[in-house]
Amino acid sequence: MEMALEKGMCSMKISVDNGIADEGKDNSNNIFSVLIVDDCSVIRTIHKMFMTNLGMEVQVANDGKEAIELHRSGASFELILMDMEMPIMNGPEATRELRATGVNSPIIGITSCTSEPAIRVFMEAGLNDCVEKPLTIEKISHFLPPIKTNTKDDN
Repeated sequence: MEMALEKGMCSMKISVDNGIADEGKDNSNNIFSVLIVDDCSVIRTIHKMFMTNLGMEVQVANDGKEAIELHRSGASFELILMDMEMPIMNGPEATRELRATGVNSPIIGITSCTSEPAIRVFMEAGLNDCVEKPLTIEKISHFLPPIKTNTKDDN
């Protein structure tokens, strides 16, 4: 998918095949909360739908500064998905700041950048992992709670 936006251009291949039905959501426990930080509204929307379909509670931020402000206002998340290249405050800066303020939640870099030095800088900022777009369950599964699949067995 490629779409022109007000502040530039973003493109992303979409691959959605999660095999999970809405009735597979388990809301009996605390809902797993995810913060998606990305300047591209299309990617934010896709990632939000992806995580919501897995039964996650999702909040979004347009850039690293908004992510920092959410944390300072008392918000906390079990997982943070952080884009690398954003205006105002980029992913490495935001990750460093979040870690400096005591955020221990996993922070996963989600990027289309393939530059090894840039990814190394991002990882050194305090990421737990960095994966290439498009986002898939397989790429981040070890950071997610067990996902109830769509089966006929109710146990």
